[in-house]
Amino acid sequence: MSTDITLAARSAGPAASFAAAQRRFAAAVGGWRGTLRPGRLALRLLSLACCVVLWQLASSLRLDLGIVTFKYVPAPTNVVIAAWNLFQSPKLAAHVLNSLGRVFSGFGIAALCGIVLGVLIGRVRWLEDALLPPLEVLRPIPGVAWIPLAILMFPSSELSMVFITFMGALFPILLSTIHGVEAVDRRLVAASRSLGAGRWAVLAEVVLPGALPGIVTGLAIGMGTSWFCLVTAEMIAGQYGIGYYTWESYTLQNYADIVVGMLFIGAFGMASSGLVKLLGRVLMPWYRIQERHA
Repeated sequence: MSTDITLAARSAGPAASFAAAQRRFAAAVGGWRGTLRPGRLALRLLSLACCVVLWQLASSLRLDLGIVTFKYVPAPTNVVIAAWNLFQSPKLAAHVLNSLGRVFSGFGIAALCGIVLGVLIGRVRWLEDALLPPLEVLRPIPGVAWIPLAILMFPSSELSMVFITFMGALFPILLSTIHGVEAVDRRLVAASRSLGAGRWAVLAEVVLPGALPGIVTGLAIGMGTSWFCLVTAEMIAGQYGIGYYTWESYTLQNYADIVVGMLFIGAFGMASSGLVKLLGRVLMPWYRIQERHA
């Protein structure tokens, strides 16, 4: 019976594969929505509302606690007005598109390099000894410190900005991939080899699926750090970008616009990380099964 089903599935061709992929995506989206039950969603919205109310009170009362002061912090009402003005500006699309292009370009290159290097370092001992020490030296260097070198290294400011977002995303992806690969149960690898699996089959069928949760976690963190480095990247040069808009608002002392830029970066960063996690749910259907039985 199982053989007949397998032959029928193979004979269906690409259409069946595409339909199966659609079902996996729909199940992942459904599971993702199902995790936010009405009570949890209400609690999250309530916590955000409480933060906004406290922010409004602190700014309206010009609260001064000595260590921290809200005398010059714009109130949420002023931020809403500034955001409305930005939405009416023709430059908004240019700011958003330029920032999205820089972040996703740097993140995409970092994901490719981080996953490949992480798998190699996690699986090959001599590559770990050769590559990990210089990477560990570079890892603690903040994005701001890369600005002078990025200007010297690249002929255009655009490439320099992409490079800084790349450096921000690379190390979370790299380290999470290394730890994910090293955490794969060696008994599974030994069992697959005893059954006749070759090196590439073990990598594709055992190591990568086992390391995938760690890789997805690193991708989500790397996406967040890419947005974190955006302001640093767009300080170099340029006329458009959310980070550039935030920095320009600071130099012009438009304090409400600074908060608008920060909120834009936070919203886009949260949405981008959510997309990465959704992709992880599509690629890891066994996680949804574990959640249903938990």
